[in-house]
Amino acid sequence: MYEWIKALHLIAMISWMAGLLYLPRLFVYHTASDVGSDASETFKTMERKLSIYIMAPAMIATWIFGFWLLALNPGWFEGGWMHVKLTAVVAMTAFHMVAARWRKALHHDERVRSERFFRIANEVPTVLLVVVVVMASVKPF
Repeated sequence: MYEWIKALHLIAMISWMAGLLYLPRLFVYHTASDVGSDASETFKTMERKLSIYIMAPAMIATWIFGFWLLALNPGWFEGGWMHVKLTAVVAMTAFHMVAARWRKALHHDERVRSERFFRIANEVPTVLLVVVVVMASVKPF
């Protein structure tokens, strides 16, 4: 059973990360499009479907399967690596929530951030992913 839970946790995490990496890239292109254009409307649909149908369920599943794994291995919580990993996952969740606000603003044709801003923001999930993977696989402390 443990291996199945781990596999589901990894599948959910990969799906969530795919969305976290793709959504800011959509914001880059959306911000570059003209308000009310066909492209802008298409980006609104793409962003909404990515957020609601892929990212949100994947984030929830990642947390559920992660806590389940932690419940099966309570000793993990004593390791400093787990604290760092969980901090990075909390930061990913916060980024997810902030991206949801950006998506809603863009949906209402509010260009609250620049194209350049979203290009930089697109790197945040990558950095957090590196931290999570290193902590979970190397367990350096």
